[in-house]
Parts: sequence; structure tokens; C-alpha cells
Amino acid sequence: MDRGKILDLLFLLFLGQIISLFLAVTSFTSSLLSNLGVDTPLTQSLFTYLSLALVFGSILLYRRQKLRISWYWYAVLAFVDVQANYLVIKAYQFSSITSVTLLDCWTVPWAIILTWIFIGTRYSLWQLLGAATCVVGLGLVLLSDAGVSGGGGNKPLLGDSLVIAGTFFYAISNVGEEYCVKKKDRVEVVAMLGIFGVIVSVCQIFIFEKKDLEAVKWSAEIISLFVGFAMSTFLFYTIAPFVLKMGGATIFNLSLLTSDMWVVLIRIFFYGQQVDWLYYFSFVVVALGLIIYSLTSSNPATAVGDEEVNGCYEQLNEENAESRNEVQTTERGTSES
Repeated sequence: MDRGKILDLLFLLFLGQIISLFLAVTSFTSSLLSNLGVDTPLTQSLFTYLSLALVFGSILLYRRQKLRISWYWYAVLAFVDVQANYLVIKAYQFSSITSVTLLDCWTVPWAIILTWIFIGTRYSLWQLLGAATCVVGLGLVLLSDAGVSGGGGNKPLLGDSLVIAGTFFYAISNVGEEYCVKKKDRVEVVAMLGIFGVIVSVCQIFIFEKKDLEAVKWSAEIISLFVGFAMSTFLFYTIAPFVLKMGGATIFNLSLLTSDMWVVLIRIFFYGQQVDWLYYFSFVVVALGLIIYSLTSSNPATAVGDEEVNGCYEQLNEENAESRNEVQTTERGTSES
């Protein structure tokens, strides 16, 4: 591996840890809001999608370009993403932050299966070993974390079920975003995800969450937590497309496994809590798993060629067919003249 590839790999791993930190902040704020009796997962996500729509939607309007992917695919992607956020945030009402973070690792096998089926990614045994190493490292850090936070939750089984369902939706969303950002425009993907995310969230708030939202006793602390959640998720969604484009959905979710470690660090610096040596060892194990997975992939983005990926998704891109027809018409006109 030459120097350029090594630098690209290090940059990818660095971005992965940045989004992992943002995910830890979102988990931490969601847990605190739950402890304060706030049960409004759709409203929390609404501010995230609204910020994405305003910022990236403005850029998209300034460009005045035609959508490269039909709007209804973005609507489906946004709907899936909203459900994933709703289920995982809702789980904090019934389970502890430790349990939610532990089960959140289910996104990794879901992503591997979905990318294998729909994108055509093929994983070597070394890559699977790297992924398994990351999951083992997560298990170690949660053993360490359990000594700090313990269990918790009034309905842990329900909360765990919500998380597992949420990880499946997250995997679908991540794989869809991976395809879109690799073949199309990152700004368009994030902007449309934000726009349709707002529409879906508002509709579901009026149906499912209106009474819970009216019951919230707003205070400076609750408002600051909402702001913290919105800012962290906005930055998460902003950087995530770069990681998905460079490394794919699997390494994206593997990087997020370290979010529980960042949660522990937040507890150390904000609450003065202590962790044992197992935490530091687990961090090394997860980092080793990420390196093994990244180094053993000839092309981190995907293990198949672009032509094969395009073949899998040809039916999703109607504009490609239109463009080919236009080119053929032009060529026939040129030959006749």
C-alpha cells in the first residue's frame, strides 16, 4: 500500500471517529431527555431534518440543477431514516444507554447482508474477521461500562426490540445513502433527505406525538438538550456521506461501534466518573478490527466494479435510460447528415 492510500485510510478512520463522537453526543442527550420525562423522538429528529433542509436545500436551490435521482426514492429513503431514528430514540424510554448502545451493533451484520445482496459487495474472510473483532471490542467496552452505569430501564425487553428494529432501518438507510453518494451528488442526497425527513416527521408528529409534545414542561435544560441533539445530528449527517462514499456502509457502521467509548469519555469529563483498564484495552481491540477490515479491502468503497454496481441499480436510475436515448438519437442524426 502506497503512501497516498495510507493517508486516505487514516483520513477515513479519522472521519469515522468524528461521526462516532457526534453519535455519542446524540445518545447522551437522548438519554438525558428521557430521564427528564421527555418522550418526543419524532420532534427531536424534526429539528435535525429541518436544519439539513435549510442549509443543504439552499445550496441545491442556488445550483438550480435537475435532481439526479427521482424524488420518490428520496422520499422512501427519508421515511426509512425517520423510522430508524424514532425507534432507537424511543428505546431510551425503556432501556439504559448501555443496552441501547450494545444492541446498536446489530446495524453491522444488517449492513453486510444488505450490501452483499443489493450492491454486490463481496467480503473476504479477513474483512469479516475485522468486523467480528470490532464487535468483540464493543462487548469489552460494555463490560467496562456496565460497572459505571449498570443496567436500567423499566421495560428492557421492549426497548431492546425497538433498538434491533431500528438498526435494520438504519442499515437500509445507510446502504441507500451509500449508493446515492457514490453515484450522485452528496449535497443533493443530504438536502432531499432533510426535506422529505421534515415532511414525514411532521405528519407522524400530528398522528402519534402531539399529546406527548404538549405535555413537555419546557425549561432551559430541556431546550439546551434539544439544541445539542440537533447540532450533533446535523454534523453527523453532514460528514456521514463522505465516510459512506470512501468506505461504504459496513465500515461506516463499524466506526460507529466506538460511540459507546465516547459516551464513557463524556461521563469522565462531565461527571468525574472512573473507568477500569478494560475500557482502554477494548478501544485498542476495536481500532485493530477497523484496521484489519480496511487494510484487507482492495477497494474500501466496494469489492465489485462500477459496472456491476450500476447493473444492480439500473432500474432505479431512469435518467440514465433517458440520457442514452438522447445520445443515440443525436448519433443517428449525425450519421444521416
